[in-house]
Amino acid sequence: MNITLTSTSVPLPAANPTALKAASKNDVAKNEKAARDFEAMLLTPVLDSLQKTFAGDSEDKTTGTSDYRQMGSQALAQAIAARGGIGIAQLILRHLQPPKVSGGG
Repeated sequence: MNITLTSTSVPLPAANPTALKAASKNDVAKNEKAARDFEAMLLTPVLDSLQKTFAGDSEDKTTGTSDYRQMGSQALAQAIAARGGIGIAQLILRHLQPPKVSGGG
């Protein structure tokens, strides 16, 4: 059995370069925010587990305590991600960037 793979390329429609730059800057900002938010979402359960571990059995049984702890973990995770995080957002952004094509001329 002989299998061959072929690829077809679809040409992109011509666009106004100025509009394309504005759209790409907007996309970059949206991608950066999405990557930071995703990193914060991943960090939240980690930080919450750490806090539970260090709190031990002395945790207060007052109604809403776990909700406040969760909110605190989310705020801390968002602050960490906003200041560079642990590198997850940078990895995501690297994969979201279009491939760089050098102009051979």
